[in-house]
Amino acid sequence: MTLGQQIASARREKGMTQEMLAEKLGVTRQAVARWETGLSVPDAGMLVRIAGALDTTVNDLLGEEEP
Repeated sequence: MTLGQQIASARREKGMTQEMLAEKLGVTRQAVARWETGLSVPDAGMLVRIAGALDTTVNDLLGEEEP
Protein backbone atom coordinates (compact mmCIF):
# COMPACT_ATOMS: atom_id res chain seq x y z
CA MET A 1 0.00 0.00 0.00
CA THR A 2 1.09 3.55 -0.65
CA LEU A 3 1.48 6.09 2.14
CA GLY A 4 -1.81 7.71 1.13
CA GLN A 5 -3.62 4.39 1.20
CA GLN A 6 -2.15 3.64 4.63
CA ILE A 7 -3.34 7.02 5.98
CA ALA A 8 -6.83 6.49 4.55
CA SER A 9 -7.03 2.95 5.90
CA ALA A 10 -5.87 3.95 9.39
CA ARG A 11 -8.29 6.90 9.40
CA ARG A 12 -11.23 4.69 8.44
CA GLU A 13 -10.29 2.10 11.09
CA LYS A 14 -10.58 4.88 13.67
CA GLY A 15 -14.00 5.86 12.30
CA MET A 16 -12.76 9.32 11.36
CA THR A 17 -13.69 11.44 8.38
CA GLN A 18 -11.11 13.45 6.46
CA GLU A 19 -12.59 16.53 8.13
CA MET A 20 -12.12 15.08 11.63
CA LEU A 21 -8.48 14.19 10.93
CA ALA A 22 -7.86 17.60 9.41
CA GLU A 23 -9.24 19.31 12.53
CA LYS A 24 -6.97 17.25 14.79
CA LEU A 25 -3.96 18.19 12.69
CA GLY A 26 -4.84 21.83 12.09
CA VAL A 27 -4.92 21.45 8.30
CA THR A 28 -7.66 21.57 5.68
CA ARG A 29 -9.71 18.59 4.60
CA GLN A 30 -8.28 19.14 1.14
CA ALA A 31 -4.75 18.60 2.48
CA VAL A 32 -5.82 15.24 3.92
CA ALA A 33 -7.48 14.34 0.61
CA ARG A 34 -4.30 15.22 -1.30
CA TRP A 35 -2.20 12.98 0.97
CA GLU A 36 -4.64 10.11 0.62
CA THR A 37 -4.77 10.37 -3.17
CA GLY A 38 -1.01 10.77 -3.50
CA LEU A 39 -1.18 14.28 -4.95
CA SER A 40 1.08 15.48 -2.14
CA VAL A 41 3.10 13.99 0.68
CA PRO A 42 3.15 15.24 4.27
CA ASP A 43 6.53 16.40 5.55
CA ALA A 44 8.32 14.41 8.25
CA GLY A 45 6.96 16.47 11.14
CA MET A 46 3.40 16.18 9.90
CA LEU A 47 3.84 12.45 9.37
CA VAL A 48 4.66 12.08 13.07
CA ARG A 49 1.54 14.11 13.95
CA ILE A 50 -0.62 12.01 11.60
CA ALA A 51 0.64 8.81 13.22
CA GLY A 52 -0.15 10.21 16.66
CA ALA A 53 -3.64 11.33 15.65
CA LEU A 54 -4.35 7.88 14.21
CA ASP A 55 -2.80 6.05 17.17
CA THR A 56 -0.31 4.25 14.97
CA THR A 57 3.38 4.51 14.13
CA VAL A 58 5.20 6.23 11.30
CA ASN A 59 6.62 2.81 10.35
CA ASP A 60 3.09 1.43 10.00
CA LEU A 61 2.07 4.36 7.81
CA LEU A 62 5.14 3.83 5.64
CA GLY A 63 4.45 0.12 5.46
CA GLU A 64 7.74 -0.81 7.09
CA GLU A 65 8.40 -3.68 9.44
CA GLU A 66 8.97 -2.79 13.07
CA PRO A 67 12.62 -3.31 14.10
